[in-house]
Amino acid sequence: MRLGVLDVGSNTIHLLVVDAHPGARPLPAHSHKVELRLAELLDGHGAVTPEGMERLVSVLADAVQAAEDKGCEDLLPFATSAVREATNADEVLARVKAETGLDLPILSGEDEARLTFLAARRWFGWSAGRLLVLDIGGGSLEIACGIDEEPDAAVSLPLGAGRLTSGWLPADPADPADVKALRRHARAQIARSVGVFSRFGAPDHVVATSKTFRQLARIAGAARSADGLYVQRDLTRKSLEEWVPRLAAMTIAQRSTLPGVSDGRAGQLLAGALVAEGAMDLLGVEELEICPWALREGVILRRLDHLPS
Repeated sequence: MRLGVLDVGSNTIHLLVVDAHPGARPLPAHSHKVELRLAELLDGHGAVTPEGMERLVSVLADAVQAAEDKGCEDLLPFATSAVREATNADEVLARVKAETGLDLPILSGEDEARLTFLAARRWFGWSAGRLLVLDIGGGSLEIACGIDEEPDAAVSLPLGAGRLTSGWLPADPADPADVKALRRHARAQIARSVGVFSRFGAPDHVVATSKTFRQLARIAGAARSADGLYVQRDLTRKSLEEWVPRLAAMTIAQRSTLPGVSDGRAGQLLAGALVAEGAMDLLGVEELEICPWALREGVILRRLDHLPS
């Protein structure tokens, strides 16, 4: 069957269309992506602005039409932290429903972590042993670990790269005092959850998903996206520790010239790197592997699991 998953994230609205059936790997058939940066379209009270609402509805209407045009039998939409934490979330969802016909469920942060973990488990398989999975989005950091398909522990922290950039790093290039303050804040947040994971013992394999981790791995020397899904891509803590001060000294324009870094994400890369470095350090991770599958694939896999055999 042909499924569409519509991810309304803090940075991007992404429709992924796949051909899938139970027991088989979902095959991507179409991708429709718009960088809306919804987390930046909030007013001083944390509400989505009228302009943000208009743009959101317009992009979602186009995505719904694209899903229909591509023959999707089922559309699986969801929203993450930007909508979840908006003070006018109910108004946003009502407006989306009225103007696009789309019921837009909101995933909890823990559900994000659990579904991302499921995707990583299916990608790496049982031979990977106990997995520790990290994901840095625009609005939140998700961490999950476990030995099965359902993680033993899953947490979501308000440490997304977009959120932290707008709230902590207003200058370009970043003010060293702001970088130091954000580093301290991020590590304090992560440290509160370290005990949740340490009681399960050391993981056998650590993996990371998300654009932030992929870009950090790329600038540290990992293979290009064009080299294919099945090329192993790793990121070491040592290389990350070397890159953080370099990123902090760069302007956004300079970061955008780095390999694999897009203009739209260059501004968020420093905040993401500080969170990634803090998470790897506090969780005792020396090296991790980038996983091509993440939340969207987890949503698809969970839907396939519930189809009648």
